[in-house]
Amino acid sequence: MKSIFSLKNMYSIAYFVGSMVILLLIWSLVSAITKSEIPGPIATWSVFFEMLKDPFYDYGPNDKGIGIQLWSSIKRVMMGFGMGSLLAIPLGMLMGGSKFTMNLLNPLIQVLRPVSPLAWFPLGLLAFKASEGATVFIIAITSLWPTLINTAFGVSSIPDDHKNVGKAFGFSRWKYITKILIPFALPHIITGLRLAIGVAWMVIVAGEMLSGGVGIGFFVWDSWNGLSLEKILSAILIIGFVGLLLDKFFNGLQNYFAYENRK
Repeated sequence: MKSIFSLKNMYSIAYFVGSMVILLLIWSLVSAITKSEIPGPIATWSVFFEMLKDPFYDYGPNDKGIGIQLWSSIKRVMMGFGMGSLLAIPLGMLMGGSKFTMNLLNPLIQVLRPVSPLAWFPLGLLAFKASEGATVFIIAITSLWPTLINTAFGVSSIPDDHKNVGKAFGFSRWKYITKILIPFALPHIITGLRLAIGVAWMVIVAGEMLSGGVGIGFFVWDSWNGLSLEKILSAILIIGFVGLLLDKFFNGLQNYFAYENRK
């Protein structure tokens, strides 16, 4: 209980509440200036509350509750994020531990990293012959870069003293990886994962707008076609708060595995 009501946590809560108040004030002002063309907080909350009354209804392929839409998006994000991470972490370790590999692959990474997820989508369709696979593909290909780069940086930053300890004790390659490389690089890896999950969550909306079907991105596009700005704003808030929760989770991991918190 002491940690929950610590001064630091109380300040964090106060800052969060303050930022939400600022958001509501700006939102209300914009709604008033546009003469309610953009729905205000009260009108949006009314629609949002109706959406939450039955979030898991299913009346057909194009008429599903917000809970089903959100869960479909989260599953795609986790699949793409997981695939990207499984590729990025080993490759990042290889690059960080080998200057030759780093010099060889770094130009390729710098060329591919800025490519928009929308540009990858047609290639995903060509490869997987389905929009579902294409959406997961663009999440994987765009979210792997932060993890890859941070992992490579973490491994390449291992001090010579740490490496010499492994040599002095005759560590095998596997023991060196598990006892020195991973413990030292882990905070950097988690930082990369934290950035990557944010990228993945942003990409899913664009991907689902292109692919259609079920998902929060499709819900936004379908609401636009139905001229329901209240639903769009509600979805934006949901997207934002889910992104906040994902970031907080990885921030917690980041703090837990930080050097100064290890015994």
